[in-house]
Amino acid sequence: MGTQDPSVPPHAQARVAGNKHPNRRPGTAHRGGGLQHDNTRHTTRFTVIGNHLAQHTELSLLAIGLGTHLQSLSKGAPADIKTLAARFPEGATRIAAALRELEAHGYLRRERARTPTGRIVTRTISCNQPAAARHRPTTQDDPEARTAAAPQQREACEENRTHPTRAPRGERAPRKPLPDVPRPAHPAPALLQAATDLLADLHRHDPRLLLSACDTAHLAPGVAAWLERDVAPAAVSRALSADLPPEGVRRPAAFLAHRLAVQLPPPPPFRAPAVPQSPRYPLRNCDGCDRGFRSPDPAARCRDCRTDLRESA
Repeated sequence: MGTQDPSVPPHAQARVAGNKHPNRRPGTAHRGGGLQHDNTRHTTRFTVIGNHLAQHTELSLLAIGLGTHLQSLSKGAPADIKTLAARFPEGATRIAAALRELEAHGYLRRERARTPTGRIVTRTISCNQPAAARHRPTTQDDPEARTAAAPQQREACEENRTHPTRAPRGERAPRKPLPDVPRPAHPAPALLQAATDLLADLHRHDPRLLLSACDTAHLAPGVAAWLERDVAPAAVSRALSADLPPEGVRRPAAFLAHRLAVQLPPPPPFRAPAVPQSPRYPLRNCDGCDRGFRSPDPAARCRDCRTDLRESA
């Protein structure tokens, strides 16, 4: 009875409840189940979506799907509530709520802009990385309708340019003053008005050259200096609006001021007053000696014959 039988099976141990098994790691409760991926590499028609959107913890599933759909659309595609409601079965109310969620978390922006024809439209901007967009410096410059500046407004703009006010703490710092432009030797009011009209018409050549009233008042003397040097207005417009950078102009007034100063043509050459010349009479033959000479009188004689006639007389 004292010998042990090695063939006897050991006693059954109690089952460890829950996920407290010593050989089980956290997150591996369903080692055989869970999501599996069958991936094939995309070569055409695909969109890169960040996990910060696809796995966002505060956005609803509808907002995540709608944000993914907006990022897959091409530039210029309609993205208003009416178009999206016609595309998806969720309805306008739920789609509007999802758009507000995306806008609150920075995945969507709505901006109002004025077209070159004067119409105000709403632009929907889909942002694929809101964190990077918040730290990006803003360089947007949406100018208003441009008109010729009155003399009082020109003085006020000149005062603001030479003595810029300091922005309060927490607000955006003032922009750098515009570069200096050439000055005409004789700034006549008619010359400055012609320069102002030329600048106000530049946006017809290129919509990116739409200038404010203060910018027009600052650039008008530079254009007047060009006109004063016998440069045609059409040639000035071509020199200012031709060969613009393909990436666009961040600040049109500063760009035009640089061109006015760097490409200023030389003054016209000095032209001496014309010396009046004696008239050229036709060639005639003298009746006395048959010598050729020039005279307005058909019956006149040459100088020698006239001298002989005076001596004989």
